[in-house]
Amino acid sequence: MFRKKTPAWKTHCVSTDKVLSRIAPGMHIFIGTGTAEPRTLVNALMSAEGCNLEDLTLIQLLSFGDAVSYNALESHRYRLKTFFSGWVSAQAITAGRVDLIPARFSKIPLLMKEGLIPIDVAFLQITPPNENGYCSFGLGVDVARQVMKQADFVVAEINEHTPFTLGDTFVHISEFHMLVQARVPPLYFPRYPVAPVFDKIAENAASVIDDGSCIAFTYGPIYEALARHLAKKRNLGIHTPFFTDALMELAESGAVTNREKGMFLGRSLTTYALGSKKLMAWLDKNPMVEFQGIDKIFNPLQIGRNKKFVMVLPVRRVALSGRVALYAKSANISADPGQIADILNGAELSQGGYNLVALPSRNRDGAPNIRLFLDDTPDQLSFPECIDLVVTEYGVAHIRGRSLRERAQALIEIAHPEDRTELVEGGKKENLLYPDQMFIADSAHFYPKEIETIHTFKDDLQVRFRAIKPSDEEQMRRLFYRFSDNAIYYRYFSPIKAMPHAKMQAYVNVDYREVLSVVGLVGEPGNQTIIAEARIAKHPDKPFMDMAFVVDEAYQGFGIASFLLKMLTRLAKERGAVKITADVLSSNRAMLKVFEKGEYPLTAKLDGGAYAISIDLTKPG
Repeated sequence: MFRKKTPAWKTHCVSTDKVLSRIAPGMHIFIGTGTAEPRTLVNALMSAEGCNLEDLTLIQLLSFGDAVSYNALESHRYRLKTFFSGWVSAQAITAGRVDLIPARFSKIPLLMKEGLIPIDVAFLQITPPNENGYCSFGLGVDVARQVMKQADFVVAEINEHTPFTLGDTFVHISEFHMLVQARVPPLYFPRYPVAPVFDKIAENAASVIDDGSCIAFTYGPIYEALARHLAKKRNLGIHTPFFTDALMELAESGAVTNREKGMFLGRSLTTYALGSKKLMAWLDKNPMVEFQGIDKIFNPLQIGRNKKFVMVLPVRRVALSGRVALYAKSANISADPGQIADILNGAELSQGGYNLVALPSRNRDGAPNIRLFLDDTPDQLSFPECIDLVVTEYGVAHIRGRSLRERAQALIEIAHPEDRTELVEGGKKENLLYPDQMFIADSAHFYPKEIETIHTFKDDLQVRFRAIKPSDEEQMRRLFYRFSDNAIYYRYFSPIKAMPHAKMQAYVNVDYREVLSVVGLVGEPGNQTIIAEARIAKHPDKPFMDMAFVVDEAYQGFGIASFLLKMLTRLAKERGAVKITADVLSSNRAMLKVFEKGEYPLTAKLDGGAYAISIDLTKPG
């Protein structure tokens, strides 16, 4: 039997005691983050005793590992400086055991370069070296390059379970002053369970993420579910702080190609990996995933080079003004202002990009998460103007570019149905809504979300169709004022000149049990325009439905009217109608042709300059 030869690097490893003997009081020690945390070294530091291990400052960009514990910080021998106020550091910050450094993440490398963040010692986790002596930073790059240049004493913990990741991860073993062999595997993160409410939120979020979008991800139930709902998309890109099991599965689905990105074409870009052993094995020497430092991952200008960049941010609460409160810091990994600001700005710079916040309509105690005001709710995001879309399990609110009144209307529509009446009344009292604002309380329970669909017409015109909402009032007014006199006459049978609030709000507030109105929208999520509207209304005492629809004149000739006729005919039949009726002016030849091409037989009787159309739904044409 031949004994397996011991790798050469192991013969150069020293004990943790020898490393700690080089530590002196007052030193600043940098520690790798999360799964890149050198746990053997840090555990030794936390448990060791000695007069040299006093008054030490630990520096960690994001403290969500398990080695730097709150109990260890209570010893007063160590203080932690971090740029992240979540996870283990949240309790310690409140107790005064941790110093939080407010900073944008993209600026941290510059702070270190300028010496504003002093570093004497660096503890970093790396892979074993390859045949040429090169190691990989593995599961986290963040500021490793800058730290190694600044520190006088750099120690590598070599972990055989760490994947050899690619990108700006290569470092030669000779660049370290000491080597330590890891005695424990990297920190693994379990998959988050996904409750039905989070799955529905993710489904709604995915509905406004287009093919070719570039996504920023992190860790949590919404992201777990979102990856599944994005699996049928095409040519997605990834530019994200954290790469997770959910993203691995999304990449394996074929939805991620990174072909339409503005930087690192063909590769998913990240700086940290968080996940299971399976993810670590998948990342090993995977050329499709590029690890880079935070100066690239969080740089708004770099992010903005990607078209359709989408940031999906879970939040705790939303006020009717659009202001949001982040999750409690001890319960999240990445929802921290220092990280969020850069990515929010990057999405704003991206062509077709937008920021989307997501939350359940109620919390686990049954209290509303969409509120009139946030009052003294902690951890509020101070720039609500950067939020474009808000998503709950009840739908998507488009708030970009909208007035406070329009934001309030849109957010009420995605609140829990039982909370909407109180929000409307409160909005009226606070002048966030019109004093005469209509609200049909029962309709909150009957909004037909299931009819939502997207259809591509000729010339690749993509139109989204959904039921009308009260918040569509301003968009419908704009549609009305784009009509020519002829179009108005064809639709309303009279020369209407104005469509004030009182009249239009009555039109957009419908009882979905009696009236079904469908609008067609074009444009990117967060910047959509209504270009068509069609409706069917129940006859008071017969199984009939009356139909009327209109299409913006700039979009006529694409087949939108024919599509709406077919859609509403199907919906009318599903709702028990046996006949559809409509009135069409005899001079409106285009609309008559639309009805004539329908799939059911019709009769048309001319009466006083208008045709009375009758479509028999019991006899297919």
